[in-house]
Amino acid sequence: VVYLSHRMEAIDQEGVPLQVSLRILAYLPWLLKEIFVANIVVAKVILRPQLKISPRIVFFHGTQKTDLGRAIYANSITLTPGTITTGVNGNEFEIHALRAADLETGEEQAMDLRCSRVEGS
Repeated sequence: VVYLSHRMEAIDQEGVPLQVSLRILAYLPWLLKEIFVANIVVAKVILRPQLKISPRIVFFHGTQKTDLGRAIYANSITLTPGTITTGVNGNEFEIHALRAADLETGEEQAMDLRCSRVEGS
């Protein structure tokens, strides 16, 4: 698909640069693992009522330099169970989390760096 899109000149600097398409292939396995792990955490919270939820809205500063990079980061957060990107203003991301403890693991910073690598920053 990437090859045909490139041949049709559907992928260019104004669209999705080809190198981003290739870098995302390395990012997707990591993202799928994060989604799987987060599913287990959310399932435990649902199945064990003694695990208290502590919903919280926090703000993260992203390091992406392009709109595409910010979209990848915001959507990656939203795809991960227990977190939703509720707003983006420049490089400030407003994130709602089901449990405040989940935000203290450093995973958001790891995701931020990986998304920056996808866009080539």
